[in-house]
Amino acid sequence: MRWNNLTDSAADAPPALFGTDVVTRTFDTPEFRGITFHEVRARSIVNRVPNGSRMAFTWTVNPYRGCSHACVYCFARKSHSYLDLDTGADFDSQIVVKVNAPQLLRRELGGRRWTGEHIAMGTNVDCYQRAEGRYQLMPGIISALRDHANPFSILTKGTLILRDLVLLRQAADVTDVGISVSVGFVDEALWRTVEPGTPAPARRLDVVRRLTEVGIPCGVLMAPVLPYLTDTPEQLRATVRAIAGAGATSVTPLALHLRPGAREWYLAWLDRHHPGLVRRYQTLYRDGAYAPRWYQRRITGQVHDLAAEYGMGPTPRPGAHRALPEPEPEPEPEHRRGAAAADGARARPSHAPDGTQLTLL
Repeated sequence: MRWNNLTDSAADAPPALFGTDVVTRTFDTPEFRGITFHEVRARSIVNRVPNGSRMAFTWTVNPYRGCSHACVYCFARKSHSYLDLDTGADFDSQIVVKVNAPQLLRRELGGRRWTGEHIAMGTNVDCYQRAEGRYQLMPGIISALRDHANPFSILTKGTLILRDLVLLRQAADVTDVGISVSVGFVDEALWRTVEPGTPAPARRLDVVRRLTEVGIPCGVLMAPVLPYLTDTPEQLRATVRAIAGAGATSVTPLALHLRPGAREWYLAWLDRHHPGLVRRYQTLYRDGAYAPRWYQRRITGQVHDLAAEYGMGPTPRPGAHRALPEPEPEPEPEHRRGAAAADGARARPSHAPDGTQLTLL
């Protein structure tokens, strides 16, 4: 076990991957019931993205680990295994809070080695999850970035970002600020089971509307599109129409990807709620974490066509979380080739290489 130097109040708590003291707390309020918070003092807060990760950005800040949004498909679940915690229920309920994040960021931005590169937030877990309402780390983080005129972007499913509108506008006056809200679908019945800890899709779209009203352009990451659950032409149209109606400046689709940790948890959820789809998912994702290229092209083409119809662009603002192309996958099955060829022809946006895969990481 990699848990050490625990304080008395944390003696019976699960471990954490930090050499400093850990204070463990629970709060007996409805919004935090069943959640345990592990307060740590991190040694660093500006993290370099690993080489070869396909990311368009190099640096990230993540004030939390684990996420009470509890999205069953979350790609970041695997990261909890590094803390000797499970990637299922523990990821949803054992939240690591880097309580010194604002002060540490301000110090690192002022260091002689820092050159002011773009910093992406919300790339691992949501920095505006419920814990932020209590710990209030983001105002200090945004203030530090503003004071150093350091460009940054935020990706969130949380409505709490509206609390920081004044700070975001101040930052946007001195540097490049990119905001994206994640809304993969607008089906509220599905939302209640697949994203149980998040604000409803309509509330997230209200965030987009409010941001644009105050002069902060906001794009939408339409992620994830869930195969056989949210990907019919009618469902895609309903989602894009709602996104356009909220005033989003762009919409960027992302088909579901199932990395280890997330894959097991998602398929278990699928077996409980949609058992008839399990075999279809196993077939679709038999070659790895990502949906086949033909499927990605089809979704991208349909969404970009709808975006154009509703007056939106497909290209995210600078700083949005976009990845580079993946290696070419196996050829498409013969019975899909004709339809996919037509879809693929229209799915090649001029701003990206053929078959570009987008990712939340």
